[in-house]
Amino acid sequence: MDLYVVLGVQREASEGDIKRAYRRLARRWHPDINPGDREAAVRFRQVLEAYETLIDPDRRRRYDEHGLVAEGLDVPSFGFAGFDFSPQVHAEPTTTFGELFADVFGLREDAAAVPQRGADIHARTTVSFEEMWHGVERSVTLTRHHACGRCAGSGFHRVSETRCVSCEGSGTVRSVRGHMVFSKNCPRCSGTGRLRQEHCARCQGQGVVPRSETLTVRIPAGVSDGARIRVAGMGHAGVRGGPPGDFYLDIAVAPDPRYRRDGDDVHVVLPVAVQAGLGARIELQSPEGAVRVRVPPGTQSGQRFRMRERGVPTRSGPRGDLVVEIRIVLPRVLDERSKDLLREFGRINSESVRA
Repeated sequence: MDLYVVLGVQREASEGDIKRAYRRLARRWHPDINPGDREAAVRFRQVLEAYETLIDPDRRRRYDEHGLVAEGLDVPSFGFAGFDFSPQVHAEPTTTFGELFADVFGLREDAAAVPQRGADIHARTTVSFEEMWHGVERSVTLTRHHACGRCAGSGFHRVSETRCVSCEGSGTVRSVRGHMVFSKNCPRCSGTGRLRQEHCARCQGQGVVPRSETLTVRIPAGVSDGARIRVAGMGHAGVRGGPPGDFYLDIAVAPDPRYRRDGDDVHVVLPVAVQAGLGARIELQSPEGAVRVRVPPGTQSGQRFRMRERGVPTRSGPRGDLVVEIRIVLPRVLDERSKDLLREFGRINSESVRA
């Protein structure tokens, strides 16, 4: 089995190409989309195995060099039975050396029996600026693979011992490639010639079954846009007793027209009119409620005041600051009396305005 062919990518495919091919094929062959379809389940298992091997640089390098998919496999005994030039020999016309040695060494069957870590699950949610400020809980509904309760995740049931029909009780099977004939341990009975277990009908030998559930995730106060929260062990259950994967929740913080976040600081614009010239204490609505800002006499437009530790909450260390930017708003002139007052104000303060 050529893993690159399974994913439909070239051998020089990039990590992004491999991920895109995996997502496309996983959506097509996933058991949840094809319930009861054993061929789809086998295809999905092949796609998953190919992805996990090629996405890991070390495993991909070993596969490219040696063609081995899994590490630590016990290589079963095999024998070379010679050549068979009889016309009854039936061989696959497109046999490759990779397929030949996969059959001889039993890597195809053995790899499926090796415990495998469950796949991770990813989801995404958006929180408002206020939810980011105070923290919030999100309920996420997801479909996870759980260990099959009927077979305890093994994928098999113990049955009364019977004679293996694959090898007819001999414990070995012959493998024909072209005119070469090999013998190896029977993969179905592991060379014993007897069957003591059978595939679980509920999980079709996978050891896992899909189940929908709701997971509540606590999003801490001060979370950043683009942050990722990990919930360990809440991904898909492992295959053949392998450890479960993790659940990842990606966070997007919706923009707010009133506030701008810069690191742990929050910037807000405070419009003022005559108070800028006379000085005043002005009430400002911040994300955590109303605060009073002291505007000194003669404050100019664009001037900023920093309120210490009134910014974004942090999980450790001091909070950020609240940065208030003053914006001068000129009043509307509605009558002649107001115009006269403004002209007089300009004459009196002409020197200071030019300065």
